[in-house]
Amino acid sequence: MPRDEDLLARLREGDDEAFAAFVDKYHTRLVRLACSMVSSRAVAEEVVQDTWLAVVRGIERFEGRSSLRTWLFRICVNRARSTAGRESRSSPLDPHGAGADGLAFATDGSWASPLQPWADVVDDRLEAAVLADVAKQAIDRLPEAQRQVVTLRDLEGLTSAEVCDVLSITETNQRVLLHRGRNRIRSVLGCRLEGG
Repeated sequence: MPRDEDLLARLREGDDEAFAAFVDKYHTRLVRLACSMVSSRAVAEEVVQDTWLAVVRGIERFEGRSSLRTWLFRICVNRARSTAGRESRSSPLDPHGAGADGLAFATDGSWASPLQPWADVVDDRLEAAVLADVAKQAIDRLPEAQRQVVTLRDLEGLTSAEVCDVLSITETNQRVLLHRGRNRIRSVLGCRLEGG
């Protein structure tokens, strides 16, 4: 897979193969991100199509102040926010709400106590696949802001600074949302592992 830096020059030249490679690299990831912000996969696909159109129209104006990936994700987030309008699945952020106890995470964002690897708890690969599906469903049920941060950090691998840039949030807010989201997912998985 070509590096983003290599694709950028070719994209600016209007290279169709570079654009196809760029789409292949990011389309699924953008759909996953858009799904975290809108009500259905069909709407997410429309958001991503709008994102690709914006990339084609705006690649000449890309100034490189962020990575190409961050710029692309920011476009997708902005398109999804515009599309979602009043249709929001978020709940108000309560500083004393679920996951705010901070017991599962250290102040640097790492787990406060090491997690037991799934392989030690789950012998059967089929059960692991079921748990992966349970985790995906748990992510889908997170409040919108938590879902966005967890998707970008844990599924897309963006750094905390990139997430703050893409979502236009503070580092503290990003950290709180990530902790709460991870805590809720961990709780759901814990219940499943305990047979609940």
